[in-house]
Amino acid sequence: MEIPTWVAPTLAVIGIVVDIAIRVFAIVYVPINRRPQTATAWLLAIFLIPYVGFVLFLLIGSRRLPRRRREKQAEINKYIVETTEGIERVKRDHPWPAWLDTIVELNRTLGAMPLVGGNTAELHSDYQASIDAMVAAVDDAQRWVHAEFYITSLDATTEPFFVALENARRRGVTVRLLMDHIASRGYPGYRKTRRRLDRIGVEWRLMLPVQPFKGRYQRPDLRNHRKLLVIDGTVAFTGSQNMIERGYQRRKNRRRGLTWKDFMVRFDGPIVAGINALFVTDWYSETDELLLRETDPVHVADSVETIDCQVVPSGPGFEGENNLRLFNSLLYSAQDRIILTSPYFVPDESMLYAVTTAAQRGLDVQLFVSEIGDQPVVYHAQRSYYEALLRAGVRIFLYRSPTVLHAKHVTIDDEVAVVGSSNMDMRSFSLNLEISVMIRGRRFVRQLREVEQEYREASHELLLDEWLARPFRSKVLDNVARLTSAVQ
Repeated sequence: MEIPTWVAPTLAVIGIVVDIAIRVFAIVYVPINRRPQTATAWLLAIFLIPYVGFVLFLLIGSRRLPRRRREKQAEINKYIVETTEGIERVKRDHPWPAWLDTIVELNRTLGAMPLVGGNTAELHSDYQASIDAMVAAVDDAQRWVHAEFYITSLDATTEPFFVALENARRRGVTVRLLMDHIASRGYPGYRKTRRRLDRIGVEWRLMLPVQPFKGRYQRPDLRNHRKLLVIDGTVAFTGSQNMIERGYQRRKNRRRGLTWKDFMVRFDGPIVAGINALFVTDWYSETDELLLRETDPVHVADSVETIDCQVVPSGPGFEGENNLRLFNSLLYSAQDRIILTSPYFVPDESMLYAVTTAAQRGLDVQLFVSEIGDQPVVYHAQRSYYEALLRAGVRIFLYRSPTVLHAKHVTIDDEVAVVGSSNMDMRSFSLNLEISVMIRGRRFVRQLREVEQEYREASHELLLDEWLARPFRSKVLDNVARLTSAVQ
């Protein structure tokens, strides 16, 4: 059958019209309520590869959660703000940083809980010791256990944790568990994990499930990245560690000898209710079940070594990028020293300016990152910032391979620290649900400085001359990856 001569020109015209329409749409719509860096990255993608870029934008261009989830977040935010006791226990003793009040108020304005006193903390920088501590806490549970991990997987390392959950259920303890859908299902033990949880009677749910045929769908790369464990409302753990073995069950990791080094903190005191409030929020989002009645007043420590803490939630459910604003405010407030630890350091322009400005003000600014990376694009994007940081006077320490330094924390002067699940990258600022805990306490900061010293001893300090001499191909990869950083 002969094709009419007018078909080809007509299709060509349609293609040109659609191409122009996509570009005009992008110019008009993409910049709306987006930071210039992100908008530029999307426009570049759409103009270079119009059809692919446009489809990707439709799939993952919006960081907003579905409307019903946003409504739930709004309903629960009032509970988050009011849930914590212990405000009267904050000790405004010397030296109370003059700038701290404004940052506490900033966090409150953004949706965080009050700063509360009367807390104690125990640091865990060893992977196995951290799991052992969580197992021991579950073994002591009398009423309920709330577990929430970005990745939950049954393997030889996590088996004792699942045994502890099973024993708790046999004692009549209510056990609830949340795990991120996309993150957890990517590991070999996913189905085995689900079957085990069902068998032992754990009430478990997937967080942010991408199951369109079941009516559950949102931007697929919006993830709940939080890691926390709460026991009876009296003990809580949070930090960077997932519930999985140190090599993340990957053959390629085993071939490279990769293991993860994480950091968790056990909290006792009123702050436990604040951490549990985030579990309550996420449980409500996934189940429509409110657990408010289970939150009871907790014991307030009488020790003179107590610390003041404030839980700062962040993620697409909040209007502002709470964690980014917290970090930037602390960076500009610091007077002496800033030490940043993040496995993925891909700052937006505001954070890059805050970090480099601090170094140029004469502060001792240090950054701990890994010498190697498990995510190639993010790894190379991160490296693209090293020259600007080094030229500003930031000291960069590369934790030696084959260990991936996965800890996430900040120390400011000798007074304030932040620990939690948040990386210092645009994904954690905009796309992930995260938990951060701001802590005021000299003893806690001293203990965290000791952990940082352990990192320093296991690291290689990167110098500017060395960095500038790296191969040309590495420079190209780093700078190309940087172009994608705003949409990662």
